Amino acid sequence: MHTARYGFWGYLLLIIGLAGICALLIFINQDLLARRGVSAQQAWSLWGGIFAILLFGLVCSPFWWLRKQKKEQTIYRPEVPAKNEKRLSDDFYILLKSKLRSRYGLLWRHKVRLLLVMGESTQVEAIAPGLTAQRWQEGEHTVLIYGGSASAAPDTTLLTSLKRLRHFRPLDGIIWPLTEKQCCQTAQLDKGWRELATCGQLLGFQAPLYLWQVCDGGGYQAGRTLQSVGCLLPEHCVPEQLASQLEARTLQLTAQGVQQLLNNDHHDFLLRLAHQLAEGGIVKWKTALKPLLAGGAFSCLQLRGLMFSPPLTPAPEAAIHAWLPSPVWLGVTGDNARGRRVGFPWWRTMLAICACVLAVWVAGMMTSFFANRALIQEIGIQATRARDIRLPLSEQLAALHTLQSQLERLQYRIRHGAPWYQRFGLERNAHLLSAAFPCYAQAANRLVRDVAAAYLQQQLNAFIALPPNSPQRTATGEQRYKQLKALLMMSRPEKSDAAFFSTTLMAEHLRYAAVPEGTRQSVLPSLLTFWMANLPEHPQWKIAPQPQLTSAVRKILLRQIGVRNAENTLYQNVLKQVSRNYADITLADMTGDTLADPLFSTEQTVPGMFTRQAWEGQVKEAIEQVVTARREEIDWVLSDRRQDASADISPEVLRARLTTRYFTDFAGSWQAFLNSIRWNKEDSLSGVLDQLTLMADARQSPLIALTDTVAWQAATGRESAGLSDSLVKSAKALFNGKENTSHAVRKDETPAGPMDKTFAPLLRLIGDTTGGRGDTQLSLQTWLTRVTRVRLKLQQVINAPDPQEMTQQLGQTVFQGKTVDLTDTRDYGRLIAASLGEEWSGFGQSLFVSPVEQAWRQVLTPAADSLNRQWQRAIVNLWEQDFAGRYPFKDTANDASLPLLAQYLRDDGRINQFIATNLTGMLKREGRYWVADTMNTQGLAINPAFLRALNRLRDVADTAFASGDAGVHFELMAKPARDVMKTHLVIDGQQLEYFNQKERWQRFSWPHEQWQPGASLSWTSTQNMERILADFRGSWSFIRLLEQAQVTQLDSSSFKLQWQAPDGLPLHYLMRVEQGKGPLALLTLKNFRLPGQLFLTEKGAADRREYGEDE
Repeated sequence: MHTARYGFWGYLLLIIGLAGICALLIFINQDLLARRGVSAQQAWSLWGGIFAILLFGLVCSPFWWLRKQKKEQTIYRPEVPAKNEKRLSDDFYILLKSKLRSRYGLLWRHKVRLLLVMGESTQVEAIAPGLTAQRWQEGEHTVLIYGGSASAAPDTTLLTSLKRLRHFRPLDGIIWPLTEKQCCQTAQLDKGWRELATCGQLLGFQAPLYLWQVCDGGGYQAGRTLQSVGCLLPEHCVPEQLASQLEARTLQLTAQGVQQLLNNDHHDFLLRLAHQLAEGGIVKWKTALKPLLAGGAFSCLQLRGLMFSPPLTPAPEAAIHAWLPSPVWLGVTGDNARGRRVGFPWWRTMLAICACVLAVWVAGMMTSFFANRALIQEIGIQATRARDIRLPLSEQLAALHTLQSQLERLQYRIRHGAPWYQRFGLERNAHLLSAAFPCYAQAANRLVRDVAAAYLQQQLNAFIALPPNSPQRTATGEQRYKQLKALLMMSRPEKSDAAFFSTTLMAEHLRYAAVPEGTRQSVLPSLLTFWMANLPEHPQWKIAPQPQLTSAVRKILLRQIGVRNAENTLYQNVLKQVSRNYADITLADMTGDTLADPLFSTEQTVPGMFTRQAWEGQVKEAIEQVVTARREEIDWVLSDRRQDASADISPEVLRARLTTRYFTDFAGSWQAFLNSIRWNKEDSLSGVLDQLTLMADARQSPLIALTDTVAWQAATGRESAGLSDSLVKSAKALFNGKENTSHAVRKDETPAGPMDKTFAPLLRLIGDTTGGRGDTQLSLQTWLTRVTRVRLKLQQVINAPDPQEMTQQLGQTVFQGKTVDLTDTRDYGRLIAASLGEEWSGFGQSLFVSPVEQAWRQVLTPAADSLNRQWQRAIVNLWEQDFAGRYPFKDTANDASLPLLAQYLRDDGRINQFIATNLTGMLKREGRYWVADTMNTQGLAINPAFLRALNRLRDVADTAFASGDAGVHFELMAKPARDVMKTHLVIDGQQLEYFNQKERWQRFSWPHEQWQPGASLSWTSTQNMERILADFRGSWSFIRLLEQAQVTQLDSSSFKLQWQAPDGLPLHYLMRVEQGKGPLALLTLKNFRLPGQLFLTEKGAADRREYGEDE
């Protein structure tokens, strides 16, 4: 029979091992299964069901395999013989069964021995005459059944009938008759052993085997006294035991044979048999039967006996199927050896198991009976003692404590199961607990509840009686709060807290009169805890409420909460608790694996308590703990309704204030840190190029890593929108109409966070939608793209054949106001910095303006030096050549040429042409004056002396050279003076003579068209004749005259001129000009020098000192 691959026992061990492993995993992971919603009972039930099915399948698999093999084998059997065999088998089974039942009754299976005789027909007929023809014979409670040749294949039809006839023990023995010759045929015996083993497997039962040697009687043994000759072998017989028994039997046979031979000299069977055994027969049998003995290959055949007899004489008068027992069969029929089942003894094992289970169950019931009986008696005794008021109070408390311990034990057993010795169908813990609780309540309410309630009421009444300003009220406020809470628990079972109740009363030193302190300390805590723990299940134990006492205590405690639990103190405690667990965050922590040192740095750090990890890990929970503590103080202890408490001390307001304050400090810390970041300066263009390359690298940019960290930290406290919220918003958008769908879906996709307002500019720049919509054109990615363009442009400059020349050309395009990538990126960075606002100015300036400004300076500085040299060559050198040593630039007699000066100062003059050609991008006109273009000059300093000189010349040009050539129109009016009779002023041939007549304005032009250069002033006093104050010749003579006058401005177009005569008399004139200061503007050219440097560079420092431009 073929079973599974590993055999029955292999699969059995495998299933048992898997069951043990799964049981261990279930036992270890009970808590995890409970969290997943799977109870321990469900897990064990599933485990038992699965492995029960596996075991049942394993047990049934051999039977299923046999059934399957039988069905497959029927395919190869001839159809007609199979039907005949089945019919013969049925006839044999029915006939024999009916015969035995009619002869021995319904219990014939227990009264009849079934013996299967197998062997050659001659030998079978020798020991059971007529059996081969009749197939079975019955007599004296014994049935002989012919089984065919032992060396032939087993008759499955016969075996099937035998199993049907008596299933639990098909046979009581197998008899194999042999001749002396067959006993020596080893091959024939081996084949017989194998077929007998196969027969036992098919039957599933191995019956005892009896070997019967049919001896040659010589035909003259008639009349001999018949007797059973042979020996019965013990179980697990070894060859030595067989030999010893045969030797012992030989002596007996010799004695008996001699006796029979003396009676009849023909009766020599026993004597000859003894001689054969003694002369080698024992050795022969020992060798032949060795495979059947203990340790042999066929020891499973259970060899029981070895018999000897001559052929029996048949009885012709015997009825059909009748067997007349012969004395030679007494050795077999008188033996009561039983066979054994082949394979696992299921039935016997099940009976043994059932017997053991029954014995264990009976013993368990007896143990359970006595254990439960002792428990019931103990509870009854302690309940009686606890209620007996005649006993001392300490003994009552001790008895109540013992009773309570028993009740706790019962509760534990009800929840987790009773111990094994209390089960077996007699466990009544629930009924016993229900019966014992009334007794406990009667004693506990008197000894625990009433005493505790009276003590708490006494303490609270004493608290109310204290003066309003008593320091003792403030000092004991927290203690009284706990007492009030404990008292309210006794009247509100749903608010019970056993640990708090016991701790509070033990801390208050609750005492009993005449009870030792040791007893109180050991008994009272557990009594208080157990009573309060069971109060919710027995609300009838509660005390009556005390509304007046409760209201008075609440009012006092509510007034103290605002002072004791100040918001600042709570907030600082939260920060102090968190700061110990989170380290400060540095810039390196924020940029991760990227290198920030080459780009920017800061010495500041962000406190670890102001991080998202701290908020999610501890701060939020700490605030909730503070709020919970406040709620525990106010929600039900100090207020029956939430509205009874002041809004200022409510838990919700406290949570909002603490959270708002935390996020304000959070945002402030990050803002201060980010604004402290400074860009690292580089002195070379290659260094700047390396910085720009690293900053714009999408994988290694520390700026991107920093902004990602900031965006993640800015989301602290922001609640994520759930799937249901998104679906609801989408449904609303669709319901409102298609035209509003896209906007409605995008709007408020992510819930607003507490720091979105502060970080909104940064979030908009990064691209986070929570930062608001804002200007969608400004983004970090766009700026990095522009920086990449600048880097590529600078890379071209460095890789050019003449990098310096290309740098100068690039700078000149900027000076000329032409737009390049450098200026666009610089303007974009400034725009980003401006969009961040004043709060983020340091961060924006350092990370978005400074990088490009630094590149700007590296490009413009060489170009500025070049433009300085060009200015020096094209303007300054020619200016010095034309005007050096001439008035008004030097106080000499030589005058500067007005037409030549006009070539420099007029609108299309040399200076304006130079600016228009080279400095359009750096200077711009604001009204009449030139100013630096701050958008283009950041990072490059324009010489302030140059701007001052340029605007001074601009004043002169607008006044004296407005038409292109030199020319100023103005009016003069002489004013009377003390002791002055007459004044005479001549300007380029134009005269103004005044002798104290009526004053009038007279128009003048300078220089005059008649070209009579010169200017003079004379006066006539009352004491002297006409005298000359000043007389100058040349084109600048009038300017020289004005230089000696004291000028006082009267209004925007009028000036007072006063010359002081040598005799001390003042000469007064009023001048009215058309534009600016008129001819007075030319006085600004006095000692004027044109600066030699347009931009302040290190190369131009010496020149500035030379020209005195630093003053």
